[in-house]
Amino acid sequence: MNIILIGMPGCGKSTAGVLAAKSLCMQFIDTDLLLQRAGGAKLQKIIQDRGLDSFMKLEEEVLSSLTGENCVISTGGSAVYYARAMEHLRSMGQIVYLRLTYEEMCARIHNLETRGIAMRPGMTLHDLYAERCPLYEKYADCIIDCTTGTVDDTVASICAAVNPGGTDPMASI
Repeated sequence: MNIILIGMPGCGKSTAGVLAAKSLCMQFIDTDLLLQRAGGAKLQKIIQDRGLDSFMKLEEEVLSSLTGENCVISTGGSAVYYARAMEHLRSMGQIVYLRLTYEEMCARIHNLETRGIAMRPGMTLHDLYAERCPLYEKYADCIIDCTTGTVDDTVASICAAVNPGGTDPMASI
């Protein structure tokens, strides 16, 4: 089984994801890194040079063709725009939405211009938040609030959500 993390930029998908993978003795996949490899550039450069539509087409393809077992998978914040990709991810494992408030997201994001966030021209961060949150809830098997607490708290919540019996993942090895 895989654990697929979704949520807004700044919610901790990559940071908490790699720590959860270590804690659960799983592999870690960051789909933003796969997208950069497939596009041959940083996310923001792909958007700037090729346009948002090309970026989104590439992202959907990367997500839809993803394979892996026993992995924690951190997706880009825009993953929920692609129904085909989200159904593929759902078939691979449990989808965990790392939720945070708009205010906390703004406090955490300091590099909006270089982060590679898929935003249409004229769209504000608030518009993006309002558009994506219902999609995260639609696809989530589990929701973890990451607004307060530490990264360790988020990791503990991910581990508890996907390993509710609290059994030692190493016990079966």
